[in-house]
Amino acid sequence: MKSKEIRSAFFEFFKSKQHTVVPSAPMVIKDDPTLMFTNAGMNQFKEFFLGNSDPKNTRVTDTQKCLRVSGKHNDLEEVGMDTYHHTMFEMVGNWSFGDYFKEEAIAWSWELLTDVFKIDKDKLYVTIFEGDKSEGLARDTEAYNFWKQHIAEDRILNGNKNDNFWEMGEQGPCGPCSEIHVDIRSDEEKAKVSGAELVNADHPQVVEIWNLVFMQFNRKANGSLEKLPAQHVDTGMGFERLCMVLQEKQSNYDTDVFTPLIREIEAITNTKYGKDEEKDIAIRVISDHVRAVAFSIADGQLPSNTGAGYVIRRILRRAIRYGFTFLNKKEPFIYKLTDTLVKQMGDTFPELVSEKNLIINVIREEEQSFLRTLDQGLVLLENVISNASSITISGKKAFELYDTYGFPIDLTALILRERGYNLDEKEFESELKKQKDRSRAATKVETGDWVVLREDDVEEFVGYDTLETQVKITRYRKVESKKEGEMYQLVFNLTPFYAEGGGQVGDKGYLEAPNGEVVYIVDTKKENNLIIHFAKNLPRNTEDTFKAVVDVKQRNRTASNHTATHLLHQALRTVLGDHVAQKGSMVHSRNLRFDFSHFSKVTDEELKQVEDFVNARINENLALQEQRGVPYNQAIDEGAVALFGEKYGDAVRTIRFGNSMELCGGTHVPNTGNIWHFIITSEGAVASGIRRIEAITGDAAKNYFVDRSNDFAEIKKTLNAQNPVKAVSNLQEENAALQKQVQELLKDKAKNLKGDLKNELETVNGINFLAKEVDLDASGMKDLAFEMGGEIDNLFILFGSKQNGKALLTCYISKELAADKSLNAGQIVRELGKHIQGGGGGQPFFATAGGKNPDGIDEALSAAKQYLK
Repeated sequence: MKSKEIRSAFFEFFKSKQHTVVPSAPMVIKDDPTLMFTNAGMNQFKEFFLGNSDPKNTRVTDTQKCLRVSGKHNDLEEVGMDTYHHTMFEMVGNWSFGDYFKEEAIAWSWELLTDVFKIDKDKLYVTIFEGDKSEGLARDTEAYNFWKQHIAEDRILNGNKNDNFWEMGEQGPCGPCSEIHVDIRSDEEKAKVSGAELVNADHPQVVEIWNLVFMQFNRKANGSLEKLPAQHVDTGMGFERLCMVLQEKQSNYDTDVFTPLIREIEAITNTKYGKDEEKDIAIRVISDHVRAVAFSIADGQLPSNTGAGYVIRRILRRAIRYGFTFLNKKEPFIYKLTDTLVKQMGDTFPELVSEKNLIINVIREEEQSFLRTLDQGLVLLENVISNASSITISGKKAFELYDTYGFPIDLTALILRERGYNLDEKEFESELKKQKDRSRAATKVETGDWVVLREDDVEEFVGYDTLETQVKITRYRKVESKKEGEMYQLVFNLTPFYAEGGGQVGDKGYLEAPNGEVVYIVDTKKENNLIIHFAKNLPRNTEDTFKAVVDVKQRNRTASNHTATHLLHQALRTVLGDHVAQKGSMVHSRNLRFDFSHFSKVTDEELKQVEDFVNARINENLALQEQRGVPYNQAIDEGAVALFGEKYGDAVRTIRFGNSMELCGGTHVPNTGNIWHFIITSEGAVASGIRRIEAITGDAAKNYFVDRSNDFAEIKKTLNAQNPVKAVSNLQEENAALQKQVQELLKDKAKNLKGDLKNELETVNGINFLAKEVDLDASGMKDLAFEMGGEIDNLFILFGSKQNGKALLTCYISKELAADKSLNAGQIVRELGKHIQGGGGGQPFFATAGGKNPDGIDEALSAAKQYLK
């Protein structure tokens, strides 16, 4: 069976068992602070397991895009080394929310695998939870008895807590699980060693393909377990492994999930998969990683230097590094695999089709950037080697290359081995551990259990209609972190506070008790469908009824900026074209940020047109037209714009101002006139094909005009002129004339110097050598060096100069000399730049350096002669 047929058969089977097929959630998680990425199929259903909301359907099935590269589930370093670990993978599963339980889950899994997919029963083993005395948990005899009806008892194996008790984190729903393993070894191998001995032993041909989790308990903060009010089923099967079994392959990479990508890599790199283990690993790494990166970009996460973006950048750089080292690819090529991936998976995941151009452009630019980093790192590593006092290279130096410059440690170790050096790996690991410990300490959050004061099925948000209401606290818990200290998270029966989402920050405000006590709400977020209010302290009497009041000024400013993003989106599509799509936003009370797709710089004229368009809509005083609970498909048919990377339910809210209509859950002004005015403060690139506009409205715009007016008045006063524009123009003309005179004088000075300096040349090993401090700027030193180079052969010059409290070095080497003696001016000034506490670079025949220590110029000049010996 082809992979598409396998996926379809899975869905059809569970549809026959009255399951509803639901779409995959985005791989990038936006409303769960405990996770960066979806790492298991159950993530999008956590709110149902926690009892925070009721599911529309109690039986569902799906294929979920998952990413495992950080935290507890971290498969990154195994990827490529073996044949079955992946970063991004599909997890197909079926779910029961308080409906069926162990008996049906076990029976249906067996029916699907053996009757529908025709897997030989003699290849299968199952595991059950053996129990754990320390937890007071008995053996899962219930699952054992159900399995006995389908499989021989000697194929039902006990599994320990690590393998057969599934937990979604340190706290939360959990329960025993049954894993289904398949043995695809040859008959000869099976005769030597029983498959039962190899289950959960990391054997590449005896692998787990399906895990049936029976959610029965809730793990509390103190480590204890309590029974859940309802029992759930959560199953997850590795789609790639299932394809390996059904297509009778020995590796996931030999299935049609990966072979189209591998064939394309072979063609681009002129290699052959299966001939060389190092190249095979590289091809596996690239074919896996391009999937992870492409799906992440399609789901709204661009590579960056922080958070989830850093994870994606790290995955892509690992792929680039393998291509660079083992496939000899020194130019971008991974982006070319996008076409193949889209053709292969675009039907199942249409976001790949819609974001194809973005994926291509972002990956290509990231490749170009990191290849430049690799070139820079190679030079820096060369400096480390040349300064080494022994054959063992400092792990601290290697860590600096890794941490500061992004140079991969495995590439450092490889190059050192090739050059006959060793890396002090223990020292490197020690430095890495210190960094990780610092990071963990800074981000560690200790979360207490919820203290439930009253049961409440739905926490209603009323903040669209009112900013003040009476509330009761339904639950609270204490959280502690190094960054924020001790905080309390409060949940109300209803709330006017908007929780951070859709790019909009959460509301602030306060609770007022009947006795006048005030508790300040410093932030509002959403977690697993709960609106959580952050406070520094608890009210004295948590049973009171409180007046909840949103900070009106901040809410109005935020609403003004949010509405402005809608008008800005419309303006960009009108001015630049329909290809423009929102790729992210951040709406604060002080300003707004809007990312959008566009493949060239927005000109000043275009920015003026955009600004004028938005302000025209503001001046039209367009009233808000809001619809709530609209069916998603109806809203789209009516012209509403769905935003990039957002997950929408069956019913949505639409926001319309004139011809601007979007799906949006944020807060908005009742009339565009409330925005007052819109000013663009900056525009620039954030990634290939992604531009960013920052802007202000309302009070911030008023303050902007006041500040500019004050600046203008100060300029008039300073220039003592009625027409400051004309006065500044005159000053610019005078300055240009003076600069021209200065350049002419410096040239004359250099010419006069040239004759004197020729007389100071000395011969060192047949080379005309001069190291001299001169009173010239960088341009003057360059002109002088090239003039002397045009008249004198075999010339090596190092000039030093002090300018404005800084140090400058200029190195010139005749091109023939640089080639014959393997001299490199760029490397030389980088080394000599250390004397002036700076750095630099350039070409082999000419380079410059700058530094902050002018007193080191003499040392640099004195050290120059050593390069000629």
